[in-house]
Amino acid sequence: MRALPSHPDTVLVNGRIYTVDPDLPWAQALAIREGRILALGTDPEIRGLAGPRTRIIDVGGRLVLPGLWDAHIHFLPWALGRQRVQLADTRSKAEMLARIQARAQETPPGRWLLGHGWNESFWGETEFPTREDLDPVTGTDRPACFTRSDMHCAVVNTAALQAAGITGETPDPPGGVIDRDPRGEPTGVLREQAMDLVFRHVPRPTDAEVEAAMRAGMAELHRLGVTGIHDQRSGNGTEGRRALAAFQQLRQEGDLRLRVACNLFYRDLEHVEALGLRTGLGDAVLRLGHVKLFTDGSLGSRTAWMMEPFLPQPGEPADNRGVNVTPVEEMAAAFRRATVQGFPISVHAIGDQANRVCLDLFEELASVGLQPPVPHRIEHAQTLHPDDLPRFGQLGLTASVQPIHCTDDMDTADLLLGQRGRRMYRFRSLHAAGALLAFGSDAPVSDPNPFLGFHAALYRQRPERMERPAWYPEECLDLPTVIQAYTLGPAQAVGWQALLGSLAPGKRADLIVLDRDLFALAARNVRDDAIARTEVLLTLFDGQVVWADPRTGWSG
Repeated sequence: MRALPSHPDTVLVNGRIYTVDPDLPWAQALAIREGRILALGTDPEIRGLAGPRTRIIDVGGRLVLPGLWDAHIHFLPWALGRQRVQLADTRSKAEMLARIQARAQETPPGRWLLGHGWNESFWGETEFPTREDLDPVTGTDRPACFTRSDMHCAVVNTAALQAAGITGETPDPPGGVIDRDPRGEPTGVLREQAMDLVFRHVPRPTDAEVEAAMRAGMAELHRLGVTGIHDQRSGNGTEGRRALAAFQQLRQEGDLRLRVACNLFYRDLEHVEALGLRTGLGDAVLRLGHVKLFTDGSLGSRTAWMMEPFLPQPGEPADNRGVNVTPVEEMAAAFRRATVQGFPISVHAIGDQANRVCLDLFEELASVGLQPPVPHRIEHAQTLHPDDLPRFGQLGLTASVQPIHCTDDMDTADLLLGQRGRRMYRFRSLHAAGALLAFGSDAPVSDPNPFLGFHAALYRQRPERMERPAWYPEECLDLPTVIQAYTLGPAQAVGWQALLGSLAPGKRADLIVLDRDLFALAARNVRDDAIARTEVLLTLFDGQVVWADPRTGWSG
């Protein structure tokens, strides 16, 4: 038994506790005192520590894990978006339009109609919806805007184009594309920075709406077993200051029950420098994280920056290699400026050209001795030339990847890249190359349920079509590696490994109890959706119950 001296407030007994701690990988019971792990061991050892006021929770032989992390989430947009038109599960354009029409009928004239999540690849189509599709269902008396699942493209109606002043004469903004019909008129499809032309006209939610959305979002993450997040910035960075302010308000009120490493947008660096801020500023709940930049767009929006063109598609440019969103010279200056200031870089890179540029810039920093206090990271690291894989380990980088994107994107990748799709989502190869893996969801781009990510990393196929083979099965991971990438890996990626990420004496008591044994399921070698259907029965944050399935009776 490993322990710190004292009596526990709570003990969990009769469990299969997977600690992610190499010194004691498995335990039967654990004790908690004042929000920290006090001891781990057998049932008799831990029961022997209990006093008259100790709460004893018998977990009935169930699997216990450290609290999970979402290492890439846009928390505020996701939380606010839960109240908007949900389009992620639509399986045809007609279904998308019917859902929009139903909400339009409930929306007063003149009020913006907003939604998120459509993905034409789930419809078996390649063409995006346009304003001509939207106008009949939204009407002409209210502007409407619906972001694609990847958040790198949106379709808007005519009223929204008019509100933003976008016409056939409007030039493409830097780093953005306004799609146009053969007459040169805007189709309503806006890619990358072109979306900002409309976004800036959408009314801002009130402070009360932001706080309510964030509280509801935290509760949903607790239900999913997520106790820590790396909060990312969106492409224009406009939500960053408001998100950080809202997190601080919740922390001041004692209601932030989520570990948050909050990224800063690179265009705020002048303010960071003026105040002398550094990564890690904060406490055991809320800290400043990395400085965020964007290199390119996304695969589905055809804006990923590629070494070779996408395969030609109807209505698409013949030599499309994607979009470089932030000029490379500007990226290089921001990389150096942030690292000198004491901040690591978090950079979005989807295409193989985008990833190579980022790796080159990190190599330049290392060559002059500029090293961050925690690892630099590449967000998504989605498409990699084989020559670039070893560079992640050589440069000590974090690969912040989202397994669920693999299963979301596989059909699109086959369509747009053909055999080059084998360069995508190199989970196992990145791990073998020495990259630090930190897994997340990219919500609201994808579902924040981490067990959908577990499933994707293990099986590389969508849960609803497991009769099909894995997509490039050589990149499947084993269960211990997946668990580490959702627990200790993300903690290490933000310098929190001494407090979090595994269950060991002295660490914070963030943990979850599951309704099924993932190890037993993985050992069957049966390809089904059982792991994707995992439910969380209990979530503890700092040793306090923040979620308990009502069927368990553990909430009291």
